[in-house]
Amino acid sequence: MREQSLWVLDTNILVSRLLTPGGVAARAVDHALARGILLLSEATLTELTEVLGRAKFDPYLSPGDRQRFIELLGGLARIVPILNHVRACRDARDDKFLDLALAGSAAAIITGDNDLLQLDPFHGIPIVSPAGFLEWQ
Repeated sequence: MREQSLWVLDTNILVSRLLTPGGVAARAVDHALARGILLLSEATLTELTEVLGRAKFDPYLSPGDRQRFIELLGGLARIVPILNHVRACRDARDDKFLDLALAGSAAAIITGDNDLLQLDPFHGIPIVSPAGFLEWQ
């Protein structure tokens, strides 16, 4: 049996997956799921829950649909405890994705965030855009 790769996807990629199922971010999420396991931490899951709870998404998706997405994602992902924290990203709020990638031994971080992309690679972990991930993998 082939070992599955472990992926970190930032919050915006996951939100884009939900809002634009045919978009590049959605294809990258589906590609990652087909080839491995998504990693989540308490901090990344909390951020996703908070972002999807915003009223600005009400015209596009019901609160129930957003909650089901989070539950489904939680059932597919591996929750990783974070014991060590880094301070490396220009936007400190993005450090949680670096923490997760290191703690979970991720194969890559998939993001559209330039603050993260400029750190590629981070401790040997590639940081790629959704389009770059589709080409790379």
